[in-house]
Amino acid sequence: METVFATAQPPARPRIPAWIRTRPAGGERYLQLRTARQGFKLHTVCEEARCPNIGECWSHGTATFMLMGDTCTRRCNFCSVNKGQPGPLDPQEPAGVAEVIAAMQLDYAVLTSVNRDDLPDQGANHIATTIEAIQVRLPACSIEMLIPDFRGVADCVQRVVTTSLRVLAHNLETVPRLYRQVRPGAVYERSLRVLAMAKEFRPDIITKSGLMLGLGETREELLQVFSDLRQHGCDILTLGQYLQPSPDQLPVQAFITPQEFAELRNAALPLGFRHVESGPIVRTSYHAWQHVEPRAEIIHERVNPPNPNWRASLPASRADGLAGASPSKSVNHSG
Repeated sequence: METVFATAQPPARPRIPAWIRTRPAGGERYLQLRTARQGFKLHTVCEEARCPNIGECWSHGTATFMLMGDTCTRRCNFCSVNKGQPGPLDPQEPAGVAEVIAAMQLDYAVLTSVNRDDLPDQGANHIATTIEAIQVRLPACSIEMLIPDFRGVADCVQRVVTTSLRVLAHNLETVPRLYRQVRPGAVYERSLRVLAMAKEFRPDIITKSGLMLGLGETREELLQVFSDLRQHGCDILTLGQYLQPSPDQLPVQAFITPQEFAELRNAALPLGFRHVESGPIVRTSYHAWQHVEPRAEIIHERVNPPNPNWRASLPASRADGLAGASPSKSVNHSG
C-alpha cells in the first residue's frame, strides 16, 4: 500500500506550521555582503525571492544569482517567475555578475536561470561565459550552476560543464506521476539524462538534484526517484517543503514534518549519495558550501534505518493544514 503524505483538505491558503520559521537575517558577514552589493543594479535571488535562508547563507559567504532575465519560456505551475517571450540577452551580464561576486568576495556562488527555449543554444554559452568571467575576477570562488534541461541537447550541457564549474545542479522537482501538473514542459527521463550527460562529459564534476515535497507525492514514489537519481550518477540530493508563492500557483498538498524529512534522508543516504540535505526550509542552494565537503565525512556518519511505521507515528498536529488528493505544485528550489 502506498504511503500518502496528504490526508486532510486544507483551507485555500493553509497556515504555515511553526517548524517552517527562520531567524531574521543578521551577523557581521551578512552585513558586509549586503553593503558590498549596494551600488550595483544587479540583485541576488536571495533578496528578490525573500529567501528565508538569506541570513545563514550570506553569513557563510554564499549567494544566488539568476541569469538571462526575469521571463521564462516554460509554464511550470509551481513557480512564480514571469512567463512569456523573453527579451534579448544582456551581453554585459556575465561581466556584471562577476563584478558583484568579486565585490562581495563570495566563497561560494550559486547561479540559476530561467528557461530560454527561444535561443538556439538555450542560453548555454551565456551561462558558460558567466562562469568563466567569475573565475577570472575571483578564482577562489567555487561556482554551482542550477541549469534548465536544455531540452536534453548534449552540446548545451557540454558547454556548461567544460568550464571551472564545481557543481552542476538540475532539479527533478517532483515525482514522475505529477510532472504533467507540476512541470508541463519537462520530461522526467530527459532531466535524468541531463544529469548523466554532465558526468559523461566531466566525470569529476559534482552533480546535484532537488525535490519539493508536499505536492501529493508518496513515500514509495520518492524512494524510486532517489534510486533513479543514483542510477544516473547524481551525487547530492536536496529535499525541501513546497510553499505556494501566490494564489496563482498550485496549493500545498501537505506540510512535511521535520521527522519525515529526517527519515527520508536516512532512506536516501544508503543509496550512495555524497550528501543529502533534507528539511522544511531546504532549497537547492541551502548549505551548498557544505555539500562539496569530502565524501569521507558522509560515509562515516551513522545512519539510522528508516522507520517503516513513520506515517502512523505522526503527531496529531500534523493534520493541521494538510492537503487532500487534488493536484499541486511548487516554487523554484534554487534559493
